[in-house]
Amino acid sequence: MEKLRSYLLLIRIPQWSKNLFIFLPAFFALKLLQADVIYSLGLTFIGFSFLASAVYVFNDMLDIESDKIHPTKRNRPLASGKVTVKEGIFLIVLLLILASAVFIVLGNVTVMVIAGIYLIQNILYTIKLKHISLLDIMLIATGFVLRILIGGEATNTHLSHWIIVMTLVLALFLALAKRRDDVAGYVETGQKARKNIQGYNMEFLNVAITMMATAVVVCYVMYCTSPEIVSHFGENTYLTSFFVILGVLRYLQLTFVWRISGSPTTVLLENRFLQVILLGWIISFFLIIYLKI
Repeated sequence: MEKLRSYLLLIRIPQWSKNLFIFLPAFFALKLLQADVIYSLGLTFIGFSFLASAVYVFNDMLDIESDKIHPTKRNRPLASGKVTVKEGIFLIVLLLILASAVFIVLGNVTVMVIAGIYLIQNILYTIKLKHISLLDIMLIATGFVLRILIGGEATNTHLSHWIIVMTLVLALFLALAKRRDDVAGYVETGQKARKNIQGYNMEFLNVAITMMATAVVVCYVMYCTSPEIVSHFGENTYLTSFFVILGVLRYLQLTFVWRISGSPTTVLLENRFLQVILLGWIISFFLIIYLKI
């Protein structure tokens, strides 16, 4: 049982929440209540999650030595020795087989191509590119864009330029907040959480985070008030911007005041205020675009 628990920790199931971005294109296109769409998205989500977990295991295998000296990462299954490298390799192969099987069942070639691009990008990122400052956060953001692209292809949904831009700037905002946490830890302990840490400092990150936070809000408001959206969903869509602005402000508070932005997934799963804001946005958007309130 302890070994199974270590395996589950290694594949980082809580991180699968990131893959919910796959559902966004269908949600915005009013398709989320269609049975065939749910089926396609369900398979895509499962297959992509298996693929992402294989990447997580691969990343942990390459980072074993650096994780051993990290105050929290040293407790990861591979770094702590609870899972051996051979077992890690076995998990990677198994996860890739499962992901491939799911995508074959789905039968969408374009989805397979996007999944392949994601895999190649993350292999390169893990081996080398994550050590290059700025490029690292851009590739993280690109990963989220690939998630909505694969969701759009899985459901044959056209993606507007707004959803792509908003996803990119939101992901950059979260990635920069995470880097700020790394730099803060380095300043306090002198231990580098990653090799590219010298490419960042608090002044630069504070400005960059503020820029991206502004871009998120501006892009979303422009999306809500654009003629295309108003004609399609109605003029009340702008009301949902209340939750977006509040959510961005809350995350800025967590980053600058409470300094707990190290893991966006953990923050979302543990912060009740942020969860309420997200739920409020989902409900308000659902009421406006699905029920035409």
